[in-house]
Amino acid sequence: MSKLVTMAEAVARYVPNGSVVALGLALEPLIPFAVGHEIIRQQRRGLTLVGPISDMLFDQLIGAGCVAKIQAAWVGNVSEGLGHNYRRAVERGIPQAITVEEYSNYTISLALLAASLDAPYIPTHSLLGSDIVNQNPGLRVDRSIIDGSPVLLVPALRPDVTIVYAQRSDENGNAHVWGSLGITEEAMLAARDVIVVAEEIVPRAVITSDPNRVVGPSYKVRAVVHEPWGAYPSAVQGYYNRDHQSFHEYHQQTRSAEGFQAWLEEWVLQVPTRAAYMARIDEERLRNLSVKEHRYAAPVDYGY
Repeated sequence: MSKLVTMAEAVARYVPNGSVVALGLALEPLIPFAVGHEIIRQQRRGLTLVGPISDMLFDQLIGAGCVAKIQAAWVGNVSEGLGHNYRRAVERGIPQAITVEEYSNYTISLALLAASLDAPYIPTHSLLGSDIVNQNPGLRVDRSIIDGSPVLLVPALRPDVTIVYAQRSDENGNAHVWGSLGITEEAMLAARDVIVVAEEIVPRAVITSDPNRVVGPSYKVRAVVHEPWGAYPSAVQGYYNRDHQSFHEYHQQTRSAEGFQAWLEEWVLQVPTRAAYMARIDEERLRNLSVKEHRYAAPVDYGY
């Protein structure tokens, strides 16, 4: 049975208020901005956001009042600096106060890996002696049962839903992802539910032609959304490059809460779909972001 649904349907069914949502998992590319904007339009509240370097999507969700807690390594706008909405929420409770549980990129991946293995925690020496341990009440320093040396226990972190952005998928959620994966695989395996958002929907035969490129098991996928340009302004390798100017413009416009509200009205609340959003972007700008030089991988022989 096909799992293809609209973006609005996927969010309505699988991202209820109070959800723990993992997204932006490939670091700077493959950030599911279209999903985040639909979450804002549906006025979801009390969300916990999980991710590594989230770039500015977390900042947008915070500014829109969707977020109660952050479990992440960093929140901001990678090419510009910290996110203004994040700072306002943490420092002044605007638009509302949020709880922050800090991780490093490595330990957030361990937390998701532990959940994917159904393990209560994973021990590591990473972060010992750092202040991050004091900023996250879930992290615990203990003694190794092997040699008595100090170890950090990173507890399992299980999202209610993980958003996977993929270059292509079939209708059942078998998805191909290439380029930077970040912690996408760990988050997909850790989650209760998964939404796959794909640039292209392809026949199953395309997916089975290269099974090693499948990011995770389709039985975890609840919904598949076909959303071309759904990761813009982040990059999708082989499809389009990062729009650095868009990140700069957002950072400048959102220096004040009023500026963010103006941005939110123009780019989210007044555009009901991703197609409507993309129609507002200058065509020449999009052409400049398109792939100029294709570099295809060599064919792989799965013969036997």
